[in-house]
Amino acid sequence: MLSAGDSIFVITTTEEFIMGLLGNGLIGLVTWIDWVKKKKLSSLDYILTSLALSRICLICVIVLDIVIQIFHPVFLNVKLRIAIDTFWMLSNHTSTWFGTCLSVFYFLKRANFSHPLFLWLKWRTDRAVVQILLGCLAISLLTFLILVTIVSCDYRFHILAKPKSNFIELFYVSKTELNVLTVSDLLGIIPFTGSLISFFLLMISLWRHTQQMKHKATGCRDSSMEAHVRAMKTVTLFTFLLFVYYLTFFWLTFSYCGTEKKVAVIFGETITILYPSGHSLILILGYNKLRQASARMLTCGKIACMT
Repeated sequence: MLSAGDSIFVITTTEEFIMGLLGNGLIGLVTWIDWVKKKKLSSLDYILTSLALSRICLICVIVLDIVIQIFHPVFLNVKLRIAIDTFWMLSNHTSTWFGTCLSVFYFLKRANFSHPLFLWLKWRTDRAVVQILLGCLAISLLTFLILVTIVSCDYRFHILAKPKSNFIELFYVSKTELNVLTVSDLLGIIPFTGSLISFFLLMISLWRHTQQMKHKATGCRDSSMEAHVRAMKTVTLFTFLLFVYYLTFFWLTFSYCGTEKKVAVIFGETITILYPSGHSLILILGYNKLRQASARMLTCGKIACMT
């Protein structure tokens, strides 16, 4: 019988899981249909598809961890705990790097600077987007190998030590998780910094454009200014979710040392799902093709329900 707290976690996680799968699945489905029709994808579609696939993997790993901790905590032995943590880190870093690619791409396409380096990067973006995504995937795999090496060293030491009590076993699991999450936090600073730099530079560019439009047009705003305002809202929401995600991730790292570890970890993991699930909805609302596709799907669903 589930407790009241576990029931709340299950309901919340189920809603986030469905929202994340539907949102990211819609992004992947729309880009796939577009590729079938046109036999090519835009640079933004490449990034969105890669991001959606990595987010689906991330959501599934987090939900799996929550389900095991709530329904089958007995099965959460050392090997399973290590496997879940390492694959969580792989999907987490892949999603983070692809999200950074989206932030940089959005900055290069929306911002307006006259610096030669910026103009060169803006010119090269569309031509090198596939190579950039493959490079981000390679960095994520390298990070994954580093974490696996750390975990395997800890596990060999654990086998040689041969713990004789459950308390020592639990201490080892907590120590291993703390090591993995700490290293993952440190390695995740790089893409997070890239996203923040892109965000602030984009805000500066959009603010300058808004000031210019205010001087040129009195009392009215053209379509370009409206688009920039929508961009500011979208990027602000994305950065807020990213900040909450990393803040919760740091909190999760130190939760493994607490006395109420299970409640703290499940609560933290429930919050972390908001980032990959909620950001997909922001992308759908901010991208005309995705917004129109979702509206058509909702209309078809209403018609199917009425018939």
